[in-house]
Amino acid sequence: MTESPTKTFQTARDLLFSYGTDYDKAKQAFSWPHFEEFNWALDWFDVIAKDNDKPGLWIVEEDGSEKIRTFAQLTLRSNQVANWFREHGMNRGDRVLVMLGNQIELWETMLAIMKLGAVIIPASTLLQTDDLVDRIERGQVRHVVTRGDDTEKFATVPGNFTRIAVGPATETWLNYRDNKNAETGFDPEGTTKSSDTLMLYFTSGTTGKPKLVEHTHVSYPVGHLSTMYWIGLHPGDIHCNISSPGWAKHAWSSIFAPWNAEATILVYNYERFSAAALLDVLSRTKVSTFCAPPTVWRMLIQEDLATWQVTIREAVSAGEPLNPEVIDQVQRSWHITVRDGYGQTETTAQIGNTPGQPLKPGSMGRPLPGYLVELVDPVTDELSDEGEICLHLDERPLGLMTGYRDNSSLEPGTASSGFYHTGDVAARDSDGYLTYIGRADDVFKASDYRISPFELESVLIEHPAVAEAAVVPSPDPVRGAVPKAYIGLAIGQQPDRETAFSILQYARTHLAPFKRIRRIEFAELPKTISGKIRRVDLRAQENERHQGSPLSTGRSPDEYWEDDFPDLRT
Repeated sequence: MTESPTKTFQTARDLLFSYGTDYDKAKQAFSWPHFEEFNWALDWFDVIAKDNDKPGLWIVEEDGSEKIRTFAQLTLRSNQVANWFREHGMNRGDRVLVMLGNQIELWETMLAIMKLGAVIIPASTLLQTDDLVDRIERGQVRHVVTRGDDTEKFATVPGNFTRIAVGPATETWLNYRDNKNAETGFDPEGTTKSSDTLMLYFTSGTTGKPKLVEHTHVSYPVGHLSTMYWIGLHPGDIHCNISSPGWAKHAWSSIFAPWNAEATILVYNYERFSAAALLDVLSRTKVSTFCAPPTVWRMLIQEDLATWQVTIREAVSAGEPLNPEVIDQVQRSWHITVRDGYGQTETTAQIGNTPGQPLKPGSMGRPLPGYLVELVDPVTDELSDEGEICLHLDERPLGLMTGYRDNSSLEPGTASSGFYHTGDVAARDSDGYLTYIGRADDVFKASDYRISPFELESVLIEHPAVAEAAVVPSPDPVRGAVPKAYIGLAIGQQPDRETAFSILQYARTHLAPFKRIRRIEFAELPKTISGKIRRVDLRAQENERHQGSPLSTGRSPDEYWEDDFPDLRT
């Protein structure tokens, strides 16, 4: 008798549970489950949600009010939404742009679209009309679901697509609340093949135009078993993830990983971030597992963490490399270790420091179960202990995308010699731990030495005046280029000569001479709408300032060089 898709998935998941903190055994024993047909919303979520009155989703608003939906309620509501969507022409394979905030309707809509076999294109509510024109056109969108407050952004967007508004909108938009009268039972039309497209994600565009990443009904839902294992989730956990809808990390830790584990998703829905308010929520709701990007962690450690009594068992960080200073401060205050992890929109979690394993300062961990990672020298294409992070395609991980929809496969250059190339560079030690060096495009040479921006940024952020930093090459007539840091200051710090001297002096005493920061500039760092720093913009700015002109004319008023301080000259 053929095993059901539900049983196949549960067996793979439970194997990871059974090995718990034994990384070596989990890595050796785990293999990706195989499906011909699979629909995660129907074959997994609805099964665990049947007659399940435990909280599946818990949203805490900024004013302290709360909304809680049980697993069983989410099944019934997503059934109603799916039936109503179908009544209005949404069918299998249709592409649906979903632009909602952290609200109940987002999770109902995501489940409903999955059940229909349609394709989800998540979108941030920060997108503007020009962004939406591009996404509607390249995504070949047939339906849009958005907040009533955002419908005006679509007024001049061309295209013949169904318009559905959550909240007040003009009469040209369908009103989402009308689905309350739809049937609570759902019968799918046909079967969902595991290879069917489930999600199309636009990347954050840190180095260029956003690409359109294609994931299937298994690559993200099932692929996030690796993410579940890395976080350390278990049934009954209350999991809080700080991420905005529309970006891949939201699907990672606010949908698939926690519900794979039958955990409660807790969302703190705020308009303006407050570290103290978030800490209040973590403490009051007794969150047991917590995930946040480095930007949030850096804000949290500016508070006196020890004054909040939290019940967090597992704490992780992803999105960008985590600075060691954050790990140290959280360890001192809460006696827990923030564990770094690595993945991309194109994949699920690939590499991570897993629960119970020794942590090496600065390392992002080891390859997670289901992932075979190699480092490939970008010049010789040979395997090395330092090089570009690559995934074997002859042992293709289930969590890897199908490809870029902009191209016929894995985009020219990303799939060669049997590998998927991530574009990120790392080094591996004798124990197999990987340390992030930087984006291949961000690493540069100064005085013929290879410089990793992340390594220098990690030192800078240890200085109490520095909230965030981005290091790029700055043209220099003698050295070719020197490391320059753009600095975002911590609250209460002044962008003056005294602060500049203090930061440069700190860098001088904590970095090797060839890595020394030679210039700093106080500035607001350019970021994608997902919050990632666009070093590409800073590099371009440096080149433009100094091209064809004496260096002295290319300086910003808020810029300081070590040559300005006699005490720092070598």
